[in-house]
Amino acid sequence: MRGRQCSSTAICEAGRKPDSGSAKTASLLDSPGQSGTVKSQPIRPRAQTMIYESQPGAVFVKRFPRFVLLQTLVWCCLVICLCLNAVSVKAAPAQPNIVVVLVDDLRWDELGCMGHPFVRTPHIDRISREGARFRNAFCSTPLCSPMRACLLTGRYTHNHGIFDNINRSEHSHTLKTFPQELQKAGYATAYVGKWHMGNDDTARPGFDHWVSMKGQGTSFDPTLNINGERIQFKGHTTDVLNQKVNEFVKAQGEKPFCLYIAHKALHPELTQRDDGSITDPSAAKFMPAKRHEKLYSDDAIPRRLNVVDTLEGKRALKRTVPGLPPLSQKTGTSDEVIRDRLRMLAGIDEGVGSLCELLESQGKLDDTVFVFTSDHGYWYGEHGLSVERRLPYEEGIRVPLLVRYPPLIKAGTLIDEFAVSVDLAPTMLDLAHVKTDQKYDGRSLVPLLKGAHPADWRQSFLVEYNSDTVFPRLVKMGYKAVRTPRWKYIQFNELTGMNELYDMQHDPYEMQNLINDPAAKETVKQLQAELKQLMKD
Repeated sequence: MRGRQCSSTAICEAGRKPDSGSAKTASLLDSPGQSGTVKSQPIRPRAQTMIYESQPGAVFVKRFPRFVLLQTLVWCCLVICLCLNAVSVKAAPAQPNIVVVLVDDLRWDELGCMGHPFVRTPHIDRISREGARFRNAFCSTPLCSPMRACLLTGRYTHNHGIFDNINRSEHSHTLKTFPQELQKAGYATAYVGKWHMGNDDTARPGFDHWVSMKGQGTSFDPTLNINGERIQFKGHTTDVLNQKVNEFVKAQGEKPFCLYIAHKALHPELTQRDDGSITDPSAAKFMPAKRHEKLYSDDAIPRRLNVVDTLEGKRALKRTVPGLPPLSQKTGTSDEVIRDRLRMLAGIDEGVGSLCELLESQGKLDDTVFVFTSDHGYWYGEHGLSVERRLPYEEGIRVPLLVRYPPLIKAGTLIDEFAVSVDLAPTMLDLAHVKTDQKYDGRSLVPLLKGAHPADWRQSFLVEYNSDTVFPRLVKMGYKAVRTPRWKYIQFNELTGMNELYDMQHDPYEMQNLINDPAAKETVKQLQAELKQLMKD
């Protein structure tokens, strides 16, 4: 076969060597010292890439300039990386598994991924690192029972009817929850943990598998209602619930499942009576597992600036309460109580780790929407508060919200738009591609999880609480509040002349009440109108 000359990227036939080509001329710049002077010079024949095939399957490179070789290698590496990336990202399943981990009373800032200076939560942090973290997630009622109904129904408290912590067991059986919709769509559904919408531990509609306890439950040796049979277990309740979670997952086949886990922790040890009253008014006995009792013993507890709030302008908090000292730094939560709460969190983190490991061993982790959140926050002495919880200051209403689901969510996603507890139900149904005619006060977070920033996303949300008598300091302090990116307006239902207004951009610690500032008069009117609209919607 006769050889032929090739371009720098051509492949030549076997045979003789191609001609080198004849000399040509071109205009070239002289040396740098002669810039601008042009003369004609003969061009040396360019190096050619000569690839010959002397016999079928035998190919060799005769000559290959270094820069061409490097470029080729770089492009090959890029193509390989892109191909590997395409292979590693699985397509989203039509019906992903769903896991929701709900922690009781966990503040938004008590996790390693939220920047806590010493707490160790590596497994929870993994959900954030490999998924999305919402930096502005809030609850709509900072109280256990109403908040649990908000999460499951997607409705605000004034719409779902679980108004407080009194025994509303009967009504809780009638709630329309998102697991019911998933069950209709073919999901295997399970509830494991504290129901706490009433003291009744019997199964609620929408769950194929039921593991729960009466009321608040206990921290050790819990008695659990497992599908109608009450069995007492030995050990720390968090560990027992983690075990029951894994047992359910191990029993699942190819059918998609929804697993809702509601931990007893980080709640104090007490019993809540049917009228909402509690057996321990101090509500400060937190009981971690024995193996965690010495965790963080030498770590200094961080405090926020508003622990030194003088309460100037907070007339509702400055009321005289018979038998109680005025709110101050002395009435805040002690260091040891905070440590015990964080020690209880260690067991939850271990449970998240074991569940992720199990799902990974089954090849199901990346096909599972994994949500980690809490019902509401807690006070560490901000404004002198400790166990009261129910109030709408930031430490009480901010919650952690982490979502991992690799087919949809880019690892390390940070989301700043408002997310509210009532968004959970429509989000889970959206991810499962389940249509429903149920009405929701929340909206799907899926666009945010995908990285979009919808122009019509909410710029305000409602926070509400109905007065109860559990804590004397909070008697008649029921309220409705509206939070916007800049403002928070608190309107008390029964207390006259005690409303509050905070500029969240300039006063993030809520220490200066602007309600009587003449310059804020128009702002108050606008927020009152917004609040009225939120209650109507």
